[in-house]
Amino acid sequence: MLVGLQGSGKTTTAGKLANYLRKKYNKKPLLVAADIYRPAAIEQLKTIGKELNVPVFSEEKKVLEIVSDGINYAKENSNDYIIIDTAGRLQIDEELMQELKDIDSTVNPHEKILVIDGSMGQDAINVITGFNDSLNLTGCILTKLDGNTKGGVALSVRHLTHIPIKFVGNSEKMDGLSEFYPERMADRILDMGDILEIVSKVEDVIDEDVAKKQAIKMKKGTFDLDDFLQTLKQIKKLGPLENILKMLPQARKMGLNNVSIDPKELAHIEAIISSMTLKERKNPEILKANRKQRIAKGSGRSVEEVNRLLKQFETMKDMMKRINNGNLKMPF
Repeated sequence: MLVGLQGSGKTTTAGKLANYLRKKYNKKPLLVAADIYRPAAIEQLKTIGKELNVPVFSEEKKVLEIVSDGINYAKENSNDYIIIDTAGRLQIDEELMQELKDIDSTVNPHEKILVIDGSMGQDAINVITGFNDSLNLTGCILTKLDGNTKGGVALSVRHLTHIPIKFVGNSEKMDGLSEFYPERMADRILDMGDILEIVSKVEDVIDEDVAKKQAIKMKKGTFDLDDFLQTLKQIKKLGPLENILKMLPQARKMGLNNVSIDPKELAHIEAIISSMTLKERKNPEILKANRKQRIAKGSGRSVEEVNRLLKQFETMKDMMKRINNGNLKMPF
């Protein structure tokens, strides 16, 4: 059972959790749409379910009936997990809190998880305590930790309420939910970065064999634009690059926590390289004026952008070559 405050991204988090269970354990989750109060909440969950290829159970009935029928549906269709998306509420809403208690006593769920905005600060303690007094929560999910929020609230939540943090939301995308690791959060709070999280993301989305081959090409100086295009496509799977930069050690001191990278820029680069022939990608030195004009027209970009990309690529290749030869002099 997933409960949460209004505006804390609860319904989206339900979809992220379903996606996590499906990918991580190769299981069949079912989303039960039990938020009958918020306009368009059920349609939102259906849209998310369609995007993830996860079934969504909904009915025009009272909440308890929807939940009971949803469980029967899951049994009939051999679903492994049932995620009940209940309505967002405040602990002062006695009628809605009683509804949660009724679901709890009727269903006896294995997990009762509160979804809470990670940027709330110390107010989160009062919220969690209020819900826990009524429901005996089994855990919480902290959302919106992809911004500048360091996550110090995580320390307070665990220390003052003793309620375990199960997951953290670190992206608006459907794969933006990660298991909570206390040591990683501690490093983040101390501005030591989260290298393990970066490694985990890389292992999930980047093909190891391809990465090894490209690394060898970089060392030999044979890394070409076609390799660069493949690398770019792999990097895009990691999600917004600014979120990766924020995980680096001392990101704040280097100003990386405020970096904004327009995804359109990466799309433009991909379009330019995709407009080249394989021969041109392998041998960019053959790209003369007429070829550049054709590539610019094919990609919908300007010749100036094509030239800038080629110059940046050559600079990158030269730097890799100098690093490999041990000739790179640092400016200090």
